[in-house]
Amino acid sequence: MRRHQVRCLLMGGQACVSYGAAEFSRDVDVIILLDPDNLTHLQAALDELGAELVAVPSFELDFLRRGHAVHFRCREADGIRLDVMGVLRGVAPFEELWLRRTTLEADGQGDAVDVLGLPDLVLAKKTQREKDWPMIRRLVEASYFAHRHGPTPVQVDFWLAELRTPALLVELARRFPAAANASGRPAAKSAAAGDEGGVTDALANEQARIQAEDRAHWAPLKAELERLRRSR
Repeated sequence: MRRHQVRCLLMGGQACVSYGAAEFSRDVDVIILLDPDNLTHLQAALDELGAELVAVPSFELDFLRRGHAVHFRCREADGIRLDVMGVLRGVAPFEELWLRRTTLEADGQGDAVDVLGLPDLVLAKKTQREKDWPMIRRLVEASYFAHRHGPTPVQVDFWLAELRTPALLVELARRFPAAANASGRPAAKSAAAGDEGGVTDALANEQARIQAEDRAHWAPLKAELERLRRSR
């Protein structure tokens, strides 16, 4: 995809691995710039990969703009599945994501991979699926343990907004009480009060609310996919 100059960002399980939160995944998930020229570049890459469409919807700009994922199986890459999206619920447009991306060296020989920035990856992982929430916790913990001895204000705000480990959130709030109380997050305010039980309850309520929002977001899209399956 880099060879064909596709503007895309790695996300999903493979991106989680790159941030130190181990997750086995043979799928490759990417978000792409929704631009006709970029889709032409992507099609060239798909042709070289021997990519075959899996299920519905078809590879069309309109489906991607509405938030659908388009799925491929790549014959020339050991059958790896490639999932392509153009819009993520609750996440900024691609142009903003591109500016905040992380670029990682891929093989020690100068090749690089553009990855969704960590805060954006965490937002993208906030879905209705139960399995995504332990991964969010591990992603933010990895960031916290790597940088907690000399954090920037941006990192502190990120952890206060996203840490899902009650003991660590209480520890952070004790160090930065003003920021915790100003965060607007109920879990952070409970942490500032040293109420670990309150933090646990607030995190559970937060997860339930976001999962309900995600189910509501996907309900019409799932209904559309079912109609497409039946028409096929």
